[in-house]
Amino acid sequence: MTKLFVGSLPFETSEDQLQALFATHGSVSSTKIISDRETGQSRGFGFVEMADDAQAQAAIQKLNGSTVGSRQIVVNVAKPMEKREGGFNRGNR
Repeated sequence: MTKLFVGSLPFETSEDQLQALFATHGSVSSTKIISDRETGQSRGFGFVEMADDAQAQAAIQKLNGSTVGSRQIVVNVAKPMEKREGGFNRGNR
């Protein structure tokens, strides 16, 4: 399974629309649009999990730089999430 980062999405893009966009290039295991924790508004990016690396690479080749709505999207392999220092204070004293 390969996880892809999809950036510069139009804010009105739904997870179903993201699924449909990638499904033409292979088997999509999951999609997730990231939204602002406080407002619920899309942050303009998300993640797509593809069944295998070959399908993920094909999706990157076809979709990176393509236009969705009025925006040119960015598609690449997702980097592992960086570990954040915990707590409310985050060590800023």
